[in-house]
Amino acid sequence: MNWNSRKETIRLFVGDIALFLFSLWLMLLFRYGNFPDGELLIEHLLPFSILFIVWILVFFIAGLYEKHTLILRNKLPTVILNTQAANIIIAVLFFYFIPYFGITPKTNLFIYLSISFWLIFLWRLYGYSLFNTSREKQNAVLIGSGDEMKELKQEVNNNTMYDLRFISSIDLDQIDSLDFQEDVLNLVYSENVSVIAIDLQNEKVAPILPSLYNLIFSKIKFIDMHRIYEDIFDRVPLSLLKYSWFLENVSLSPHATYDVLKRIMDLVVSVIVGGLSLLLYPFIFIAIKLEDNGPVFFVQERAGKNNGVIKIVKFRSMKAHQEKDGMAKKEKVTRVGNFLRKTRLDEFPQLWNVFVGDLSIIGPRPEIPALVKLYEQEIPYYNIRHLIKPGLSGWAQLYQETPPKFTVGYGETKTKLSYDLYYIKNRSFILDIKIGLKTLSRLLSKSGV
Repeated sequence: MNWNSRKETIRLFVGDIALFLFSLWLMLLFRYGNFPDGELLIEHLLPFSILFIVWILVFFIAGLYEKHTLILRNKLPTVILNTQAANIIIAVLFFYFIPYFGITPKTNLFIYLSISFWLIFLWRLYGYSLFNTSREKQNAVLIGSGDEMKELKQEVNNNTMYDLRFISSIDLDQIDSLDFQEDVLNLVYSENVSVIAIDLQNEKVAPILPSLYNLIFSKIKFIDMHRIYEDIFDRVPLSLLKYSWFLENVSLSPHATYDVLKRIMDLVVSVIVGGLSLLLYPFIFIAIKLEDNGPVFFVQERAGKNNGVIKIVKFRSMKAHQEKDGMAKKEKVTRVGNFLRKTRLDEFPQLWNVFVGDLSIIGPRPEIPALVKLYEQEIPYYNIRHLIKPGLSGWAQLYQETPPKFTVGYGETKTKLSYDLYYIKNRSFILDIKIGLKTLSRLLSKSGV
């Protein structure tokens, strides 16, 4: 459903721009008491246009142009309020500290911010949903199995952003007791079904394929259930994973342009950010020493590209780092360490690992070797995530709600693998930039990655 998500993004973008401009027009109308002429509009449009561009970038970083899954929709009011607050601060700083673009009187700015704040808030929270539900949804049937089928049906049927409604689902694990004529064909015709989403990778689908083929002549559209799942949730459905999937979707053949751009980004970020962070090192060093006079740095082995062992460096955040089989025992976090973790300052020494090429800025997070051995035994295809260089931040770190910590967690790690596989399959420089910007947003909001 990439086409549907692109439509949503375009509508949201156009709606935002239209409301930015409409707010400007309303501000001039309220401020001067008559319809603004062309000269007055142009006078205000230039500086405000620069502001609009910055605001759109902030919206993008905040995730307001992503697919509005149920998880995001539950957080939407908070995200919108925080983003609007950030945009107001940017606007005030822009007009007060760059005199060239200053609007006189400044009353215009505050009137505009008040109008645009509420228009954008109401549009994003209610307006788009009302506009979207005015379109008639297509009736669809879902044919598949497993938890991913249930998850997909719940997401689509409870989210107004999609133009599909699954009126029924057929579980392929119960195919032997299925009366295809009664349970599928009659339903398709009686309920005016126009779309069938089906798991074509499932071996149990073979007996009903001839009957489904005949539905082509009834103008029924067939779409891959797994492709819809991936487009909506931004992760690979693990039930799809077979050797054929990897042969089709995972390639390590050189991508010269991407590889060069990625390495340049790693070097530029590690040199600039790493160099600036050196100014903080003396203060961190003194703080750690004053608290317990222990070691300043902590070195830990992690699994790198091709499952090679790399050593990463962090500022010590716990009273002691005692290990068994490479896994740190649970220890009390120091007061200084707690601050370093919350602000992510403990991660800055790893920029050296990025500079020398052990890590990348973006990639699957490196795992502890002892845990890798366990996961490779219990989770099929787990080692595929080590085909590329690990990173400081990654797709899974941004989107997984309950990530695994430094203990064994098979369920959480399977979900993490599904996100990692999505990144490996779709990795590009644009995707890396998106992850980098969203990571920066998380760091600035102190929410962590």
